Amino acid sequence: MVPPIPVIDIAALRHGSSAERKVVAAALGGACREAGFFYITGHGVAPEMMNKLFEASRIFFNQPANAKEKVAMSRLGKNRGYVGLGVERLDTTSLPDNKEAFNISPHNVDDADVWPDLPGWRDLMMAYFTTCLDIGAALHRGFARDLGVDENFFVDKFKNPMVTLRLLRYPPSLSKRADQAPGAGAHTDYGNVTILAVNGVSGLQVRPRGSDWMDAPLIPGTFICNIGDCLMRWSNDVYVSTPHRVLRPEGERYSIAFFLDPDADAQVEPIVSQQDESPHYPPVSGYDYLQERLQATYGHQS
Repeated sequence: MVPPIPVIDIAALRHGSSAERKVVAAALGGACREAGFFYITGHGVAPEMMNKLFEASRIFFNQPANAKEKVAMSRLGKNRGYVGLGVERLDTTSLPDNKEAFNISPHNVDDADVWPDLPGWRDLMMAYFTTCLDIGAALHRGFARDLGVDENFFVDKFKNPMVTLRLLRYPPSLSKRADQAPGAGAHTDYGNVTILAVNGVSGLQVRPRGSDWMDAPLIPGTFICNIGDCLMRWSNDVYVSTPHRVLRPEGERYSIAFFLDPDADAQVEPIVSQQDESPHYPPVSGYDYLQERLQATYGHQS
């Protein structure tokens, strides 16, 4: 039976009692063991903020090509800036992805040259960036409690996390041909958790363990979240990092993804939940693990 994608109210992780947090942690744990995806409510983000973010994203991507290229990742480095159509290939067995993106990372904050010349754009994005950090911290309190360690287990591993806020635009499909490049090829995410907002055009599909591809429908007012390979490794494979993809949309699709990875020097060492269990992976730094995964995505450009 295909596990459903549950809807979980995380408000208690932000300001609830210990007993209330325990209930939410168990719900998160069940989702991470089964579907690997879950929707969240109770996140505290107003619909008005999301509307402003998607409008700002639309304005950026509808600029002339030369304006976007001024802030291209190929010029800026450090996983920040504009990424053009066909630059990425998340499924290394498929064609490059038919999407464009703009990456915002902590490296952006103090460097005016990495920001588009759009009024109010930077302040809006950084406000949402901070909001997502708070949501990510709340989720990690739930993960820790569910995995049987102290609720604050992850705090000192996310003091200066490797974080990317990513604006994405998927051009509409002009053909039904199956051999066309995907919007985003089948992949699992690299880090600990992804927090995704979508503008109203669907296209996301997930493939839970032991099942075929299934649509992840849009649910107004929610974010859809999934764990990545790093948290799966940290959980000693208790949690499942689920493959997902974006089909080429019939209409123009925008999404905003927040990818939360640990500190560069954090030791990702499997949490062994039972005395007779052994770790499935050796310890690795957050930085080394992320670089290994990024090379697989961008290596075809070399």
